Amino acid sequence: MTMSDSETKLISGLIGSSPPMLDVYRMTRKVAPTSATVLLTGETGTGKELIARALHELSPRATGPFIRVNCGALSESLLESELFGHAKGAFTSAIENRTGRFEAAHGGSIFLDEINSVSYQLQVKLLRVLQEHEFERVGDTKTIRVDVRVIAATNVDLQDEIIAGRFREDLFYRLNVIPIYLPALRERGSDISDLVSFFVRRYALANGYPTPRMASDTLRFLQQYDWPGNVRELQNYIERALVLSTSSEITADLLPPHVRGLAPVRIGRRAAEDLESLCTDLVSRRLAQLGEESVDAYNEVMKKNCSCRCCVRVRVCRPEPPRVWASTATRCTKRLKTTT
Repeated sequence: MTMSDSETKLISGLIGSSPPMLDVYRMTRKVAPTSATVLLTGETGTGKELIARALHELSPRATGPFIRVNCGALSESLLESELFGHAKGAFTSAIENRTGRFEAAHGGSIFLDEINSVSYQLQVKLLRVLQEHEFERVGDTKTIRVDVRVIAATNVDLQDEIIAGRFREDLFYRLNVIPIYLPALRERGSDISDLVSFFVRRYALANGYPTPRMASDTLRFLQQYDWPGNVRELQNYIERALVLSTSSEITADLLPPHVRGLAPVRIGRRAAEDLESLCTDLVSRRLAQLGEESVDAYNEVMKKNCSCRCCVRVRVCRPEPPRVWASTATRCTKRLKTTT
């Protein structure tokens, strides 16, 4: 096996063999044996924690601890105590010395999730740990040295946070030694079928059900959906469909309405939308219902099924390729606006 093959082979616990994911596997295997700081970026639900754990397990530190900290779940004062520990009497409820997460991770790896949530003041202390590998517990003067590999993750653009004055530029450069981008599910559509099969088997086994088949139209809806919640959202919908299923097949009606191109059920008054958004939304929904095999999608979408005012206006500038109607609907309305 060549080095290239070795670096891009699948990682245990991770599903997907699309080109974007093979790039992730290659980078993960390349940097795992080192002690370099890694910054994982990508939308929520793309699997950043799985990659962080893989970086630890594929490294010489695998026998050491892997400590995860959700920086966004704690207030500034609690997070400082959680990361660095505190001395007895440091504050009212500090009745004994407490070991922090950095100290607990000595000899292993620490995963700082949602690193963008750390306050500007606490970032100074975090920068020192990254540079000097030392810190003091809250309320103590004794310096503690640690040998820890830092893996951080964020679902926002840290450079935008720097411009907004919420994130230190020097800390960013200390974290961004090895950046690894986790692609959104819509960027790796060829992996959806494998992910669906995996989650169907997992939840069938967990609930004591026989593994059901996936109807072809169900899979088509899943492959066409945009997945703003990424793999986590897909996982939830598969579990839902399996639990609600009453036969040996998972049918499309078991999916949430918006996944099937229908209007989602909303609580409260619907927010006003502009004409362009309405046209794009309506055309996208009907195309999702028709599927790729429709031979006269234009008539089906525009003439037979859409009689609302915005779709009537879009008809006068018919887009050519049916697949791009959802995006060209916006261009159509812009052209209409300039001529009316």
